[in-house]
Amino acid sequence: MSSVETTPGPCPECSGDVVARDGEAICVDCGLVVDPNRMDRGPEWRSFDDDHRSRTGAPLTKSRHDRGLSTEVGRRSDLTNLPGHKRRRLARLRRHHARTQVSSKTKRNQRTAFIEIHRLASTLALPDHVRDEACSLVRRAQSEDLLRGRSLEGFAAAATYASCRTAGVSRTIEEVIDVARADEGELKAAYGALNRELGLAIGPIDPREYLPRFANELDLSVDVERLATELATDALDRGVVGGRNPCGIAAACLYAAAERDEQREGACTQAEAADVANVSPATIREGYYAITDPE
Repeated sequence: MSSVETTPGPCPECSGDVVARDGEAICVDCGLVVDPNRMDRGPEWRSFDDDHRSRTGAPLTKSRHDRGLSTEVGRRSDLTNLPGHKRRRLARLRRHHARTQVSSKTKRNQRTAFIEIHRLASTLALPDHVRDEACSLVRRAQSEDLLRGRSLEGFAAAATYASCRTAGVSRTIEEVIDVARADEGELKAAYGALNRELGLAIGPIDPREYLPRFANELDLSVDVERLATELATDALDRGVVGGRNPCGIAAACLYAAAERDEQREGACTQAEAADVANVSPATIREGYYAITDPE
């Protein structure tokens, strides 16, 4: 809703009341636009996170080391027509301006880690809230002096995986390692430090988190996915999931559900389910017998 306020002075045509609406002074009686060039000093957009109204600038973000407050000296094609000494001067300005954005080694390390988190989030197709939470974990770890002597890329990958775990986003540690610039040892060392020192709210992985993605990759129907969810819920209630690979249990539930579905009999084989879950067919068979055994 636009802001409306009374403007001093009557209308010059009908002596009616004049109000300011959407940057213009308008008479409420005859509709005359008294002042069409009045500057609107109200907000242009609104942030619903903290109910803070602002006129210019992007909202603050946790996924940048400066929270998105810094600016950048951009490049424009029409600057090529400038003389050489002016282009060199602009290049120096860009270089010095970029250096001033990182005022300390702490900020430089944050920037490096956040760039890696952005790349991982884009490659793994993660939502923005998971990416922001991963950046917050790196910032907390740095404040606790956990990054000393450890790889920044390893902490970026570990924070991304930990954010997926806390947010309930189904990404395995193998998937993160495949696209990360850190090896498995660096990731696990950083993840252990995060979990131990920061006390992350991470519990056992629920196999049901993987069912929608695995069912989509196997091209299974909604009925098969629903039946697999029922099988996984029953297995969790009976306590047969503990100690087993959650990805293997999820794939085994989908295989068992596809086998029971009369309309799509044989639509999913053990080899296909194992390939999607990145486990062996023996794991699928073991999980199948565990979830179908009535005892």
